[in-house]
Amino acid sequence: MLAQPDQFCSTTRHYPGESPLDDRSRLLRIRRLTVPSLAALGWADFFADQLTPEDEGLVPRRVAAVHRARVDVIDADGLKDLVLPHKSSTADFAVGDWVLVDAATDAFVRLLERRTVFQRRTEGRHGQQLAAANVDTLFIVTSCNADFNPARLERYLVMANQSGADPVLVLTKADIADDRETYIAQAESLQRGVPVIIVNARAPDAAAMLAPFCGVGKTVALVGSSGVGKSTLVNTLAGLQPETEQKTGGIREHDAKGRHTTTARSLHAIAGGGWVIDTPGIRTLYVSDVTDGLDTLFSEITDLAPLCRFRDCTHVHEPGCAVQAAISAGTLAPERLERWRILSAESRERTPVATGPRGNKTFRKSKR
Repeated sequence: MLAQPDQFCSTTRHYPGESPLDDRSRLLRIRRLTVPSLAALGWADFFADQLTPEDEGLVPRRVAAVHRARVDVIDADGLKDLVLPHKSSTADFAVGDWVLVDAATDAFVRLLERRTVFQRRTEGRHGQQLAAANVDTLFIVTSCNADFNPARLERYLVMANQSGADPVLVLTKADIADDRETYIAQAESLQRGVPVIIVNARAPDAAAMLAPFCGVGKTVALVGSSGVGKSTLVNTLAGLQPETEQKTGGIREHDAKGRHTTTARSLHAIAGGGWVIDTPGIRTLYVSDVTDGLDTLFSEITDLAPLCRFRDCTHVHEPGCAVQAAISAGTLAPERLERWRILSAESRERTPVATGPRGNKTFRKSKR
C-alpha cells in the first residue's frame, strides 16, 4: 500500500536557506511522486541484473532531485532524503540514477551502473558535469526565433548520441514563428532519422504531440538554452497546477536570450505515465570524448571516409578524398564539413589523456 503524504511531514528535515514554505513545496512534490511500483519508476532488467546476493536487505530507489547539499530519492512509498556518507559529494549523482539503500537507515550503499548518461564537460576541463541518467529519450528544445542555432543544436545532438538516449528535436514558440517550414527543414537536415516536432509549449495539444515518447516507465529529459520553453513543457507534460509549477522565464525580444529559471535538476511524473527530467539552461556546451556521437551526427561523412584513398585522410587537401568529391558534386555542404572539423578538433583537444610511467605513452580514456 502506498504511504500517505502526511506520513512524511513529521520527518521532514530543514536545510540552511530553506523557509517553512519549503515544507509545503516538499509535500506537494511527494504527492506528485508517489508511484504504484518500481517498474512504473523505470526499473528494468538492466538494473535488476546488477543485484548480487550481497545486496540482500537493500532496496532500490531512484534519484529524484540533486541539490547542493542533499539528494532526494523516490521509491513506491514516496520521496525521501538519501543519507550520504561523510564528505561525499552530491555532484556524483545524476537525476534518474538508481541507488541501493539501507531500508532501515535510508543510507546510501552503492550506485547501480547507468544505462544512459547525459553529461557535459565544464569550462576549465575539471571533469564532467552530470545532467541526467537512465533517460530513454532526450528532448533537445529550441525556439523558432533568434535562439535557433544549427551549430549549437549539433552540439546537443552529439552529446545525446554519446549518452545512449534517443534524441528528438522539439521546436517551441510555433505560434509566433513566421516561417515554420524553414525551421523544420533546417532541423531535419542536422541528423538522419531524428524526429522533429514543432509545438506551442503552452497549448493543450503539446503533451499529446510528445506522448509517443512518454509511456509508462519511460524517462525523458529536456535540454536546451534558457528561455526556450523547457520548464513550460515540463509543466504541460506533468499537468502541474500553478502552486506546483516549475518557474518559467521569458526571452528578451531583441536578442532571444533567455533567463535561467531552473537551477536544480529534478524528476517529475508525466500525466498518464512516464517521467520527465528538467535541466538548467546551458549557455556554453563543450564537447569531449564524443567520437561515437560525432560519427552518428555526421553519418554522411562517416560513410564517405572509408572511400578515401588514405586511411588517415583529413578531408582537407589529400588526393582521392571522397568527402571533398562529395562537396564538389554538391551532395555535401561545405559548412557541414567545417562544423565536423570544429567539433572533432574540440573533442580531441578536450578529451583527457593518460600517460605511462615514463610519461612517453598516451592513450585515450576508454568509453563506458
